[in-house]
Amino acid sequence: MLRSCCALLVAGLLLAGCTSTPDYTPKPKGYNRIDLPPHRYQPLPPGHPYRFEYSQSARILRDSSYLAQPHWINVNYPALHANVQITYTNIAGNPKLFNKMLEDARKLTGKHQIKATAIEENTLKTPDGKKVAVFELSGDVPSQFQFYTTDSTKHFFRGALYFRTAVANDSLAPVIDYVKEDIVHLVNTLKYQ
Repeated sequence: MLRSCCALLVAGLLLAGCTSTPDYTPKPKGYNRIDLPPHRYQPLPPGHPYRFEYSQSARILRDSSYLAQPHWINVNYPALHANVQITYTNIAGNPKLFNKMLEDARKLTGKHQIKATAIEENTLKTPDGKKVAVFELSGDVPSQFQFYTTDSTKHFFRGALYFRTAVANDSLAPVIDYVKEDIVHLVNTLKYQ
């Protein structure tokens, strides 16, 4: 009896192993699913010579770099590992300082030319008439979106989007587009004090 059970078991295993192999097709590379929250905004807390609305998904952090000036902040998106670095300089009617700030803004964008496949420059006009220079960088660059706006006499406001992740930019595209929409809202609501 034991022998016949063992024989049946072995025969069953052999038959199961002899079935034809199904066709195997490798799966294409996929990307992580990214769930982005709806766009909702809140006002910047007071204490700066500017104000704007920023995403409720973000938090405001003081810039802690050794070069930071008093009104430099980060609009930080913890869930997205994204950061919009905001710098502000009061140019106080100084044409030399104004020209230096323009040169620095272009130089900081130009540093990415090594890895950028393209840098597209556009001018955005806000509802209250401010002109904003916008730079969209393509390729695996650390900063995909940069901008600055100035009234050329007192205020110089600059921002740059960075991610704290090593993921390729093509897989970050939905997040980049999401944060770009928030940045456009930020500059459209920007007011100087």
